[in-house]
This record gives sequence, structure tokens and C-alpha cells, in this order.
Amino acid sequence: MGAQTIFIEDPLLPLLEKSLPIPHTIEDVLKLPSFLSILRHAETVLGCSFDEMQPDTQAILTERRLAQLVEIARINPVWRQRIYDAIGDGPIGSMADFQALPLTDKEAFADLFTGARPGMVVPIERHGFQVVASGGTSSGRPSETVYPLDELQDTYEWAGAFMGRHMMRRHLSGNGPKWVATTLADYQMWSSGTMVGGVLQKILGVNYIGAGPMSREVFQLMMSYPGPKAIMGITQSIALLASFAEGLSQTERESFHVALYGSGVLTPRVRADLKDAYPNLKILSYFAATQAETIGLQLDPDSSVLTTIPGLHLVEIVDDDGRHVDVDQEGELVVTRLFGNAAPVLRYKVGDRVIRRADRREARLHALQFEYVGRSGDFMHIGDTQYSAARALSSIREELVQRQILDIDAVATGLQFQINRANRQFHLVIGAVEANELLPKVARLLGPEGSAPIIITALTRSLSVFNGLEANEASLARSGYSFGIRLVEPDGPGLVRTSVGKVPLVVDLA
Repeated sequence: MGAQTIFIEDPLLPLLEKSLPIPHTIEDVLKLPSFLSILRHAETVLGCSFDEMQPDTQAILTERRLAQLVEIARINPVWRQRIYDAIGDGPIGSMADFQALPLTDKEAFADLFTGARPGMVVPIERHGFQVVASGGTSSGRPSETVYPLDELQDTYEWAGAFMGRHMMRRHLSGNGPKWVATTLADYQMWSSGTMVGGVLQKILGVNYIGAGPMSREVFQLMMSYPGPKAIMGITQSIALLASFAEGLSQTERESFHVALYGSGVLTPRVRADLKDAYPNLKILSYFAATQAETIGLQLDPDSSVLTTIPGLHLVEIVDDDGRHVDVDQEGELVVTRLFGNAAPVLRYKVGDRVIRRADRREARLHALQFEYVGRSGDFMHIGDTQYSAARALSSIREELVQRQILDIDAVATGLQFQINRANRQFHLVIGAVEANELLPKVARLLGPEGSAPIIITALTRSLSVFNGLEANEASLARSGYSFGIRLVEPDGPGLVRTSVGKVPLVVDLA
């Protein structure tokens, strides 16, 4: 049966009344049916997958679930006060009511779920939870996320099934064995290896390999297995795979079909190297967060648009007032996990800037879509003026190409702004395999003034906030900062990495 729109007499509404009751105590919460079971029942009633249901149908079920989650949260005194301060003690009757709730930023999230964990509805001593750590890459303050274990298994199943239907079925072809692996590993309570692996293991019709950080020998052993392969890892791990192709047979190179990357951006140079090494490779983004797991997936290699997984989260893209932005407008990414009753998180502000794109409307998939812009914290301060790192990088790229000095996209394997406010130093650090060869050529083309004029011009063009002060090239020149571009070896100490190997776009060395 095809997708259908819900009307008042449709059988889904009685199902929702029965399956989404309002709990009043912790014991009531523990007796609630899983949201996965409700989704599965709805699919049975309507004869199609949730992905295929019309947006109005999806919205009805989602909004009923949100109303239930708010009532679950109200059982906790901290959440109850937060909700009361925003909307009083009345029920959630619409999406507008839900959007009146405050955003849960990283500081609030850490207060709710770290230490004494006052934000949990079901106390941690009731058991059955997994605690995972976030490294505080952007906020600088580590925090913990608490998941009910049964919720994680349900999210793995739901997200894995989606990836199988809409991603792997398209890109891992043939009748023989198929393989999906991850290079992520768990350590220091950073549990992405387990969590991403949990999703990948639930993709039907594939074999799973929890590879962890791979040596050339281990990678080449895996590539010797017959059948098409997909590998997921952070950008640095995926970029490394281009150098591992030497020694592989043509058949083995052709068997690498999908590279899934997370936590960063693959530069054009890295993409080109990967595609040169593996002719059948499709490079796709797997967008996730420790606090919400799988949020968006790039389904089309020729488009950077990310598609959400219907039913897994409510994904909002909001303005400064917490209201939805229009299509093609930029906003903050906000996520509410729809799965899990024991530790709900309402309107979590992930810390990323995205652009809302037109919803995906296909026969078998109706979903919200967005495009990644950058971390919300990727702003740089010189004096009292704030600059967008993403816009500054784009402007510097354009200036260097226009002046025929350097094509960053052609050489860079890593990029990072490093600001030392104590020493008043501002550098764009470019990781490049040919760094030593490029240095004298770039220095000669820049001339005696160096790169400072280029960076100052680019920063002025990228100006984000004036803060009431005049910010122009002359004021930057008078700031006392030294501006420069550094070319470094990609694997050396020149690029600052987090404890889990990520390369933040902005690093404050002070």
C-alpha cells in the first residue's frame, strides 16, 4: 500500500491515544511501551514504512510523541520548572507550544546530565543506562550523555534500517557478500565506536567489521575480502585511506564503494586523492552527535544536502528566537530525541550552524533536509570584533587564487585558524603533503609584505559582528596582531588535534 494522509477517522489516531498515554510517576514511565514499537504498529496499520508516510501523517505522530515527552519530563522537578517558566502547566497542543520551550544549550545540558544528573526522569540508580562522554571540542567543557540501554538498541535498529534502505542498497550492489566497517574506537568514555557500530550492525544484508584505527596491513586484509565495502570514520581516518591503496589489486581498489566521514570536512584535495585511489568510491557524510547519535545522512554523493531519519528525532533549524527558519535560511541545529523515556532531552542545541533545505519529497521518502555550515563556536575575536571562520576561510581561498599564489583546495589536507591572543598572533595553518616544496614558492609570490594584507582583506570581507566599533583593514592593521599563513606537514604537530584526533577549525592557543 502506498503512503497516505491521516484524516480524523483514520485508524492511527485511536492507536496514538492508546499507545502514547500521559505518565504521572516514574513507575508509569517504566511501564510505557517503546516508541519503536509504536512506530512499528503505525507502519502495520497504514501498510507502509514511516519514511513513506505523507508529512502530515508523520507530523501527527511526532507531535503526539512530543506532547508525551514533555509530560514525561515534567515528572522531573528541574524539567518541570523549566517548562513551567516557559509555558506554564498546560499541555502541549501544537508545535508552536513546543517551540515556546527554552533551548537546551551545552551548558544547560552539562548541568542536567553530568555530576548528580538532576535532569534524569528515572534516576541512574534504577540501572539500565549507558553514560558516554563528549570531549567539549567546541564549548571547552566536557559533558556526559545518559542513554537508556534499550533506547540505544531501538535507535540503532531504526537508523540502521534507514541506512540500508536509502544508502547501502544504492551503493553496495551485487549478490555476493557486502561489508560495512568503522574505524572509530572507544576510549576515555568516548563511545562513538560502539554507538556508530551499533547502527552499522543493524543494516540488513551486510557484514559488519568493528575495525578501529587501521594499519595499512589490516586495511589491505579487509580489502581482500570479496564484495563491495563501506567504511565509516572521522575525516582524518578516511583521508588516510588514500595512502593505503598502494599494493592493492585493481579488483580490491574497485571494491571500496562508500566512504562515510563524520566530525569535519574533507578538503577537495583529499576527495580527489581518494577517488584517484578507488575508482568506484562515493564519499558521503554521516552527521551525528554524541548527544543524539545519527542526525543526518548524505544520500547523494553529488549534493552536500543531509537527510534526516524520519521518526528518530525532531530536527529543528531555528533563529535567535528559537523559531523555525524558512527554506534556504541559516540557523542553529536543534534536536529532540524521540526515542527513550527515562532521560528525555528537549530541544538540545547541538552547536552547529546549518542551512535548511527543501524537504525531500519522493515516493518512498519524505524527510527534512539541511546543509552543514560549521560549528556555532567557529568565530574568531580580534579586539572587540567577531569574525566568522568559515567566511574568512572562503575569502582567503578566493584572494589566494585571484592573486595566483596558492590554490588551497588543491593542496590542503587539513586547515586550522590558530589565534594566540596573548602574543597577538593570527595564523591560518594549512596541512599539505608538499608543504616543504610549496613554502619557498608561496613566500616568493607573497613578496616582502607576506600574507598579512591578504588575511586582513579577507577578514574584513567576512565580518560577522561590528559590536558598535569600526572594523576595517586599517583597524586590523592597527590591532597589534601579526597575521600569517603557515604550511605544515599534515601529520606533524603543526595542526592542533583533540584527544580523539579531530582537527578543530578554530583553536585559541591562549
